[in-house]
Amino acid sequence: MAGTFFRKKSIDRIMADRHAGFSDSEVAEQGLRRILTVKDLTFMGIAAVVGAGIFSTIGNASFHGGPGVSLLFVITAITCGFSALCYAEFASRIPVAGSAYTYAYASFGELIAWIIGWDLLMEYAIGNIAVAISWSEYFTNLLAGFNIHIPAYLTMDYLSAANAHAEVLAAGGNLSAISDKVKFAARAWDTAPGPGSFKLIADLPALGIVFLITYLVYIGIRETKKATNAMVILKVGVVVGVIMLGLFYVTPANWDPFMPNGFEGMMKGVSGVFFAYIGFDAISTTAEECKDPQRDLPKGMIYSLVICTVLYILVALVLTGMVNYQYLQVEDPLAFVFKSVGLDNVSYVISVSAVIATASVLLIFQMGQPRIWMAMSRDGLLPEKFSSIHPKYKTPWFATIVTGCLVAIPALFMNLTEVTDLTSIGTLFAFVLVCGGVLLLPRESPADANHKRFRIPYISSRYIVPALMIFLFIVFRTQIQSLFQYDGDWHVYKDKLPYFLFLIAAVVMSVLSFVKKLSLIPVLGLLSCLYLMTELGYTNWLRFLIWLGLGLIIYFTYGYRKSKLNVKQEL
Repeated sequence: MAGTFFRKKSIDRIMADRHAGFSDSEVAEQGLRRILTVKDLTFMGIAAVVGAGIFSTIGNASFHGGPGVSLLFVITAITCGFSALCYAEFASRIPVAGSAYTYAYASFGELIAWIIGWDLLMEYAIGNIAVAISWSEYFTNLLAGFNIHIPAYLTMDYLSAANAHAEVLAAGGNLSAISDKVKFAARAWDTAPGPGSFKLIADLPALGIVFLITYLVYIGIRETKKATNAMVILKVGVVVGVIMLGLFYVTPANWDPFMPNGFEGMMKGVSGVFFAYIGFDAISTTAEECKDPQRDLPKGMIYSLVICTVLYILVALVLTGMVNYQYLQVEDPLAFVFKSVGLDNVSYVISVSAVIATASVLLIFQMGQPRIWMAMSRDGLLPEKFSSIHPKYKTPWFATIVTGCLVAIPALFMNLTEVTDLTSIGTLFAFVLVCGGVLLLPRESPADANHKRFRIPYISSRYIVPALMIFLFIVFRTQIQSLFQYDGDWHVYKDKLPYFLFLIAAVVMSVLSFVKKLSLIPVLGLLSCLYLMTELGYTNWLRFLIWLGLGLIIYFTYGYRKSKLNVKQEL
């Protein structure tokens, strides 16, 4: 019985199903349009990565890490680089939609595939909601620059307004300690129509942008590609201009000290920094819309990752060089630093670019999630309707509509900006399984091997990984010893618990690397992503596990019985 939970869908079966057809989504004349090239995929990767991170979360990361946050971008890029190579290996060997879900089905089996598919749905949905809310803030600020003011109660969520109202009441007449943002939210509560505590408060711009983006994704990949390419060219041009202009206003003294709060302070920004990178895996969901996925997908992932990393490092150095890091805990750091040096017109251009950049991130995420729904539906784990392809637009139309509703409605009423940590932990978990999955892939026979496709270069980890772990354990022995010291404060100590999981994994992978001579790159990718997961704390792990638990209930009550593999076994 337990073995059936881990039944695998072989690569040959996946490819045969793609050509023969489980549903109308697989029929040749009803299939997805193959129009994406390396340039398009690279632009999509940049569109997903250069967005809210570079225009927003980089400020908070710089506040905690100082100029040293540029090193955090390097660490994160290397971690993502290992994962990107593993994604590229899978994408070139299994060029179908579904991303990490499909890859896990081939390597780990059905139960783990469901878990990662469910995890990806959380990653994309919550990420999309946070991005939609962020876009709304940029957009309303931009309109204010034109002296167009939307009523405050139509630009935010109910909870934020209610909390701000309570905070202002608690402060009494002393409002000096209340931030302008809280005052604005309190004003939204006071001016909103409705009797008593029932107020009509909703984020209409967030709703509007989700509907617009969903419609664009619904009508076709060609339209999505054109919109993405145009937005990427514009926002990358602005970012490059910001870097070049900002260099003239850099004061090298602001870079000293380079890591004012040490390594731990720098790592506090890991969630915001990693949140900026989560989009590159969305490229792999477009495998069936690429002209040559085995060649182009790996190149698109790697090119976009390299370009974005260089941009992020340069922006971080310019930001922390123009003003002291202590002033960067703001929502719009790029606009803020140029206002600080008297360049108000430049800050306005940056605000325009931020609106476009955030919209492009939402576009890529909204494109990725329906294709994961589609892949899970093909395998019977979700209702068949989710894999329906529109006869005219050649897109997964039903899954696209469902995705739009799941993002638009919460973005209208809820405040989910604080769950970027949950998005990051879900993405890192996907990366861990993708890296581990590469280690489990069966070897290709010489007759079946496609010599033109991408392959991860094999480097034996037999001695490198054990030696590296021993070195790190010695360097960080003080921090490791502190994990075993309980001072009686559970609220502080509980955030240390995830580190024990990493220690166990590091020991296990070191032993396996020595015994089985595992490939180095996937092992390093797995361990580095798992370490970044431990930095996200107990609360986010608990929320993540609750979400996975809910997913398992759905799997055992529906997906397991309806699975195509299960149906075949019963026959």
